[in-house]
Amino acid sequence: MRDALSIELIRRQLSAKTVGRQIYLFGEVSSTNDALRHLAKAGAREGTTVLAESQSAGRGRFGKSWFSPFGVNLYASVLFRPAIGPKEAPLFSFIASLAVADAVRAVGLPAAIKWPNDILAKGKKVAGVLAELATTGDRLDYVILGVGVNLNVERKALVEALGDAGRAAAALREVAGRDIDRNAFAAGFLTFLDEWFQVYQDGGAEALLQAWRDRDILTGRRVEVREEGSVFQGRALGVDGEGHLLVEESKGQARQVVAGQVRLLD
Repeated sequence: MRDALSIELIRRQLSAKTVGRQIYLFGEVSSTNDALRHLAKAGAREGTTVLAESQSAGRGRFGKSWFSPFGVNLYASVLFRPAIGPKEAPLFSFIASLAVADAVRAVGLPAAIKWPNDILAKGKKVAGVLAELATTGDRLDYVILGVGVNLNVERKALVEALGDAGRAAAALREVAGRDIDRNAFAAGFLTFLDEWFQVYQDGGAEALLQAWRDRDILTGRRVEVREEGSVFQGRALGVDGEGHLLVEESKGQARQVVAGQVRLLD
């Protein structure tokens, strides 16, 4: 198969202390997060990585499906066992969005982040992040950071599978005007993920937040927010110290958004 994923080729280009210590590559899984969860429960160590050529039940936030055709994109999940509490875990997911954004920039394309973790290139969504965690009481057992990146999938396939959502999305191949080397991109993403993990360990949440804010596309712009049971509009003010979105409503007060769907209005 042309441009098949290869653990050997990825390792040759990978520079990391923790991420990719152990890499598993599957032809198809239900989702890379599911596959890694089984490994995590069996005691897999931090940095264990699962890659797949396709997912039969890939998913994004709020249980939405993630279109995962065979052999054209990147579907990856990485295991972390950070010494933090469950309340800090959502901010930990910023590590993945920063790493994907840097990997996109490394192939010569502009990249921005739309809260919480959508990656945009020239205004089109090219990647998403799904963070899932396991807890025992008030203790965090592990965090799985899963990413799906549209690399070489055809636009026609996106639109046929996703409809309007497919029209708002794109593959890096379309934006760049050339094929994307999937093994090089995977190695770059994993390397950047490791680097941002080290930044978090050394500098804590604020170091992540500052870098994330530098890549944020929402601040200062009008947005529509859909939360459970409500829809409202306002001006995005950025994120607070926990990574929650702050939106100024018409009455001038800032409203905190912990989990919601955001749409740009301008």
